[in-house]
Amino acid sequence: MKTAVQKFGKFLSAMVMPNIGAFIAWGLITALFIDAGWLPNEQLASIQTPMLTYLLPILIAYQGGKMVGGDRGAVMAAIATVGVICGTDAKMLIGGMLMGPFAGLVIKKFDQAVEGKIPAGFEMLINNFSVGIIGMILAIFGYYVIGPVMAGVLAFLSAGVEILIAHKLLPLVGIFIEPAKVLFLNNAINHGIFTPIGTEQALETGKSIMYMIEANPGPGLGVLIAYWLFSKDKTTKSSAPGAIIIHFLGGIHEIYFPYVLMNPVVLIAPICASIVAILFYSLMGAGLVGPSSPGSIIAFMAVAPKGEQITVLLGVLIAAAVSFLVASPIIKMSGAKNLEEATSQMQSMKAQAKGTAPAAPVNTGSIPGVVKKIVFSCDAGMGSSAMGATKFRNRIKPLNLGITVINTSVDNVPADADIVVCQEVLQERARASGPQAHIITIGNFLADPNLDALYKTLEDRANGGGAAPAPAPAAPEPAPVEEPAKPAKTDVIIKEGIKTGLPSVTKEEAIQAAGELLHKLGYVNESYIPAMQERERTVSTYMGLGVAIPHGTAEAKGEVKKTGIVMLQYPDGVSFGEEKAYLVFGIAGIGDEHLDLLAKIGGIIEEESQLEKLKTVTSPEEVLAMFQ
Repeated sequence: MKTAVQKFGKFLSAMVMPNIGAFIAWGLITALFIDAGWLPNEQLASIQTPMLTYLLPILIAYQGGKMVGGDRGAVMAAIATVGVICGTDAKMLIGGMLMGPFAGLVIKKFDQAVEGKIPAGFEMLINNFSVGIIGMILAIFGYYVIGPVMAGVLAFLSAGVEILIAHKLLPLVGIFIEPAKVLFLNNAINHGIFTPIGTEQALETGKSIMYMIEANPGPGLGVLIAYWLFSKDKTTKSSAPGAIIIHFLGGIHEIYFPYVLMNPVVLIAPICASIVAILFYSLMGAGLVGPSSPGSIIAFMAVAPKGEQITVLLGVLIAAAVSFLVASPIIKMSGAKNLEEATSQMQSMKAQAKGTAPAAPVNTGSIPGVVKKIVFSCDAGMGSSAMGATKFRNRIKPLNLGITVINTSVDNVPADADIVVCQEVLQERARASGPQAHIITIGNFLADPNLDALYKTLEDRANGGGAAPAPAPAAPEPAPVEEPAKPAKTDVIIKEGIKTGLPSVTKEEAIQAAGELLHKLGYVNESYIPAMQERERTVSTYMGLGVAIPHGTAEAKGEVKKTGIVMLQYPDGVSFGEEKAYLVFGIAGIGDEHLDLLAKIGGIIEEESQLEKLKTVTSPEEVLAMFQ
């Protein structure tokens, strides 16, 4: 039940999250140009209504349709949602959230039904007219059915909120919000429920308290400050300041979840803080003009209405103070807690929320009798899997088995893959993407017992033992031609992107530093950095052998401006769970331009002497020379 709710919430938020920029644009136009805004302007304020009425619902529906039915589903969703919008006077954000996936599903089922049945030469005609005709039908259905029904649902939800506000009961929502956040339902609640209701309220009054309930960074801030001052565990105490910066300024609330999970009684603190803050905002009649995402104090204050900045800020500070006062004695009376164990628990919960719950490791002894292609898969297919594939490819090369070893995103496993190697939390996604393949789960991509067992099985086969009889091929296939090694691009890693002799920091701070260096050197947009933290919380980028290669999620590939790699050397190591990384390679890749350099790095760390040199060398020039 919990997993199903998390997956549903993840789906709802996934329709809204990519479009948050549009919500912010609408919110800023509202804050600036309406009559009560900072710069009242009747002409510019007229942009607000079309954006809210048409742009935002269509964007949400487009994303939902694309998630279910690809590009055709996205177009279908946009067409159909216009009918939903025109069928009611209410603003149909919630209607777009329903019609988008529904339209994507309809065209997906149609495509499956006609697959292989379209006469040659008629593909384009049928593809275009099917979207047009079915889209028209759904638009009519949306006009007469979906629009009015969803308007009724929205009116019911809004009335419920008004009742809570009228009877001073809205603060009690805090009892449910904070536990739901720790269960990774924060984005689902904020963007799937509060944003549509808040948008409807903001249209009428110019602001809404619904935007403030989940996004307030105060409750988490108080918890982190309490751990910083009173924790008895040195690792936890030293990690808290970095977490404060990421949480309060970066708006990544998930950073404080492990601190709650390692001592669940602490959850009382953010609950109390949330209740008090909502009560304060209710009494003051406060609200924001648009959604605050991420939940950074910067974003929170940016969408505060004119003249209410002090009230909005006071609510954050009150929440932080209450949370700190409640959490402090609990932390003082508790023994030293292990942050790494709590972080591991959080990663597992995060994986469940994404539908990627880990299962038991797969038995490598039952691999297929004939193996032609092995695929290493990670979340984005950008770094971890690339280096793992390179290392394993080099390892089995002397066996002369003719096996192709490649890397991909876990969601894009090719249909001809015989074996998929992935981390445990990605196993279900790998199975869905490549159902025909045998799955081998690992802890890390460079040094793992299951990889050793796979190699041993292949080695036995190469030596004539343990191999299942292979069917005779229908026709002889030409031997694979090995391409000559290509030199790594010289601008992928530069001297300014290499930092040596750095003092030990927390894992989050090391990833933040790598991301900031990538941004400083012009490889990525600044928004790529939170995606690197998100990637690490979902699946560890620790590779083994003292090497970590943090990079962004698959969704953040669009934030990469050009291919680049940076290297941060920590002689005393950075704790990545139970292991320490001495070399942290921050990666941003377009296509496969970075793979040659990753292959070079993989070759270097295979040799113990070269790896040790890389861990201790003091000059960026020496590092560059090793990568030539």
